[in-house]
Amino acid sequence: MAMSREARRNILAGAIGNVLEWYDFAIYGYFAAEIGRTFFATADPVSQMLSAFGIFAIGVLVRPLGGALLGYVGDKVGRRAALIWSVAMMAVPTFLIGLLPSYAVLGAAAPVALAVLRMIQGLSAGGEFTTSVVFMVEHAPPGRRGLIGALACCSGTLGILAGSATGAVMAMAMSPEALSAWGWRVPFLAGLVVGAAGVLLRRGLHEETAAKAAQHSPLVETFRDHWRLVLHIAGLSVFHAVSYYVVFIYAVNWLKLASGISAARALEINTISMCVVVILIPIMGWLADHVGRRPVMLTAALVGLAAAWPLFWLMHSSSGGMILLGQLGFVVIIAAFTGTLPSLLVEVAPLEVRCTVISLGFNATLGIVGGLSPLAAGWLVQQTGNSYWPAFMIMAAVPISVLALLRFKESYRDVLQTA
Repeated sequence: MAMSREARRNILAGAIGNVLEWYDFAIYGYFAAEIGRTFFATADPVSQMLSAFGIFAIGVLVRPLGGALLGYVGDKVGRRAALIWSVAMMAVPTFLIGLLPSYAVLGAAAPVALAVLRMIQGLSAGGEFTTSVVFMVEHAPPGRRGLIGALACCSGTLGILAGSATGAVMAMAMSPEALSAWGWRVPFLAGLVVGAAGVLLRRGLHEETAAKAAQHSPLVETFRDHWRLVLHIAGLSVFHAVSYYVVFIYAVNWLKLASGISAARALEINTISMCVVVILIPIMGWLADHVGRRPVMLTAALVGLAAAWPLFWLMHSSSGGMILLGQLGFVVIIAAFTGTLPSLLVEVAPLEVRCTVISLGFNATLGIVGGLSPLAAGWLVQQTGNSYWPAFMIMAAVPISVLALLRFKESYRDVLQTA
């Protein structure tokens, strides 16, 4: 069954904010050294880069607060309003970072302003993904909720690829001196174009979901009546958070240490893997529409438990082909679990507090567990000398998510409440 023009518009409008969010994530990481030199006084390049990543961490840590804020708007005012606010709160600070004067001009006010802008972006990120997933799945055609929810996940990966590609093109097109002086600002300024397109698309959305507001505050009702559901969603998201951040964020640096390959080769392998995951995630969402959410996610988690160590063993090889094979094994596992997760989250959450419940549970795990996973993996490898700790972390996440998954009944054939 072909999708209607309105359904395609809803998908595009819902996904564009995730593209912008992860585009910013990628360009900030790519240009961390330039950002550090621009906004921090210390002359030590390592300290400058760590300071830049410290500011980045602030944006990650406020994600749960942003989820609560925009989740409230989504449940109390409407999905459309929350989606417009979230994309604007990401686009405007991204643009302003591109304009922000350096430490040489503003002094100590420069890093403070950068931190404030990153906090606003973090608030946006906390509500963007979850609210867009709710909107997209609620407006999915019959029998397509798994596929449409999976497309929301793909949009984030596409944003990372777009940011990485933009950074690579800028690096190739400009001299290192020009890139450091002003060239790094161009990708941030360009983010305003994507943001403006997102606002225009979302302003034209027709919101069919009834505004069945909570009797009091959605936050109050969530903590009073649905706190167990929030905990179960948080637990269910642990495997997604740990595996995604370890495999796609930490592993790029891990490969250089464990396998001794070049940074360029590690990035090449990571890019190929992310391109494959973009293809596989919708396939897994489609599969979950036909066999159910629990079988796909349970299989992915248990295979992850059994295969994490062997796959990292493959990635220890000095052969690029073996390393890619190991990472592609993780790609299949992550695609199956992550591609099915959005539709299940929407299906198990009550309509009147759906955005709030999902935002709180998912973002608490993604912001804290996911955000700290690369740091924890690096620290454990350094302290123990055992480079298999990333695999052990993924294995440890499995029982938490499996136990949470077993708390949910199968929902792929249920009628989703939207009114």
